[in-house]
Amino acid sequence: MSVLLLLISVIATSVFQANAASLTKSRPNIILVMTDDQGMGDLSCLGNPVLKTPNLDTFYRQSTRFTDFHVSPTCAPTRAAIMSGRHEFRNGVTHTIKERERMALSTTTFPELLAKSGYQTGIFGKWHLGDEDAYQPYNRGFTETFIHGAGGIGQAYPSSCADFPPNREPKGRYFDNVILHNDTIVQTKGFCTDVFFQAAIGWIKQQHEAQTPFFAYITPNAPHGPMIAPRAFKQPFLDQGWDENTAGRYGMIANIDKNFGLLMSKLDEWNAWDNTLVIFMTDNGQAGRRAKRHGKATPIFSAGFKTGKGSPYEGGTHVPSFWRWKGVLGEGIDIPQLTAHIDLYQTITDLAGIQVPKGIQERNGRSLIPLLENPTASWGSRHLFVHQGRWEKGSDPNKSKFRNCAVRTSRWRLVNNKELYDISNDPFETKNVASSHPQVISELRKAYDQWWEKTLPLMVNENAPLAAEQPQSIRYQNQLKTRGIPQWIAPAL
Repeated sequence: MSVLLLLISVIATSVFQANAASLTKSRPNIILVMTDDQGMGDLSCLGNPVLKTPNLDTFYRQSTRFTDFHVSPTCAPTRAAIMSGRHEFRNGVTHTIKERERMALSTTTFPELLAKSGYQTGIFGKWHLGDEDAYQPYNRGFTETFIHGAGGIGQAYPSSCADFPPNREPKGRYFDNVILHNDTIVQTKGFCTDVFFQAAIGWIKQQHEAQTPFFAYITPNAPHGPMIAPRAFKQPFLDQGWDENTAGRYGMIANIDKNFGLLMSKLDEWNAWDNTLVIFMTDNGQAGRRAKRHGKATPIFSAGFKTGKGSPYEGGTHVPSFWRWKGVLGEGIDIPQLTAHIDLYQTITDLAGIQVPKGIQERNGRSLIPLLENPTASWGSRHLFVHQGRWEKGSDPNKSKFRNCAVRTSRWRLVNNKELYDISNDPFETKNVASSHPQVISELRKAYDQWWEKTLPLMVNENAPLAAEQPQSIRYQNQLKTRGIPQWIAPAL
């Protein structure tokens, strides 16, 4: 072990040991903030020279960071993997639309287990795992629901996946939206990200004052397109010569940073850190990679990755993952082991002291507690399986088995069954070394074949017919006729 790694281990372990014998069964409050389409290149603490994200930068410095953390290539798949502790395809989620974004009803989510163990559980923002009633978060373990519909505000497709009709109007689009608050659609006022954070922080305050353990899942749709931001956040980038789209996207991220800072300041104000873990991550690789400045094509900072959202390469799945529990986890500590979204399920249930019932879905994630307690703990080898999905509805998935897929280990990444990258020495995939390592390819291909064979029968939404009606449209029209759409009263913070 190098002197540096030994020092990191000693510091992190001593911080932990000063506070608890084990994190297991510690039952902290947990706040998971996951932004939409923000990648490794979209934070100033990770090198972006244009963006200023001072609050997230401070959080980064105060956090334990998983530096090789992976998610799925797109939105709904990542959310299904987090909720279930296993690959999204095994929950039936092989797309983001066309009924293939619906998380299988056979899946037991970890919020269900938290709620049964005495936690209050709230979601604020984007759900994207089914708009039909049975699939909604209030039926999947959340005691507080505050969400838009579909995969993004204003989206609508010829299927069940569609937002509320007023949100589809081009005027404002991300302003003054109607939102589903538990069983009632309400009219909000202001920019969507501000509203989601205000609702979440108000709810967190209530749980803190009641001394009730809670899980808050804050999932703004920003900075997903269309790239719309409040003028005050967008204008500085326009002044620098960036095109409207890029200025809007960067403005959305600057606004996220402002709201994240508000959340942190409230936790400080309420002295809530003693028993509160905050996690920041993103749902897939970076989107918005084309830009113009002063009318000329200009590269967008990508933290070195050659691809972004939707890609089976590193840039599609490698995302930030910052964890802060003041006084319990080490500050400024990097954990380099290969970790992933599927690990959140076991980690959170272990933190909450929950015995996961036998007979629910098989899970493939691991508890991250050993690494949180000791960043140099033995972790062991593993395979992570990546697939973009999105083949045509009704087609044979086997025809897309090796299209937009990858197998990742701590050292290797096999892409599309033909390109091999030594990530330990080439993290940005500049050299395909497939010809030099046929045995590695053979081993990874065997693991992938076994995974695919076991996964294929669990893709339960492939033959689901497209819904004739859009449930959120029907819900909106029914409520409008029977009792109207009340104004949402923002909580006092």
